[in-house]
Amino acid sequence: MKPYDVLAVGAHPDDVEVGCGGALIELSERGRRCALAILTQGEMGTGGDPDIRCAEIETAAHVMGVDVAEVFDWGDTKLTDSYEHRLELGQIIRRLRPRIILCPWPQVFHGRRQSHPDHVAAGQITINAANVANLRKAPIEGDIHLVTRIFHYFLPPNVTPSVVVDITPHYDRWMQALAAHQSQFLNPQKGKDYMESLSIMAKSFGALARVKYGQGFATAEPAVVRDITTLADPHPTEETRRLAQ
Repeated sequence: MKPYDVLAVGAHPDDVEVGCGGALIELSERGRRCALAILTQGEMGTGGDPDIRCAEIETAAHVMGVDVAEVFDWGDTKLTDSYEHRLELGQIIRRLRPRIILCPWPQVFHGRRQSHPDHVAAGQITINAANVANLRKAPIEGDIHLVTRIFHYFLPPNVTPSVVVDITPHYDRWMQALAAHQSQFLNPQKGKDYMESLSIMAKSFGALARVKYGQGFATAEPAVVRDITTLADPHPTEETRRLAQ
């Protein structure tokens, strides 16, 4: 199988769309192969059930132009970084052979914006599964695989993103991917307008990079570049310039 460029890991059925959906749309538009691995079926969410939420994953993935590699049933609100989970996700990593993994921030932040424990566990599982996938003696099938880079989303307020992806040209399509999770974001049982909140968050990340809408990611290791000028884009696309006005 042709290797994937990116594997996005989420604890719940809508995490990837929230944290990096716009970035995945940008990647798919560039012809990059992207896949999702979702660790729980979101059965503890206010709306929906496992069948509904898994169907919503497929719909959102179609909107984003990515593949659904695996939806595990590891227990919503019960997710833990166990050896067994590392092996199972490590097997997926060996099968897909992604260069980059996107996953939640793996540390707890205290206060009103405390991280969901499932998000923290998902980040920890992913980091350790990537390590397992590169161990020759790991008891999983397939050739060893070394992931080049892991980027984290769901950043707490005290963490400055290492990179911001400009999702301005894809804002409407990102909203469509979020809306695919009707049981969560278009649910009258919920008083909060989550779509508006996510739009504001995208604006805040975008402001850091002087674009209208962005999604932020952090990495533990600095990126290596040969030509530093490739990190500067003084001429935004005409569409981005128009949307930013």
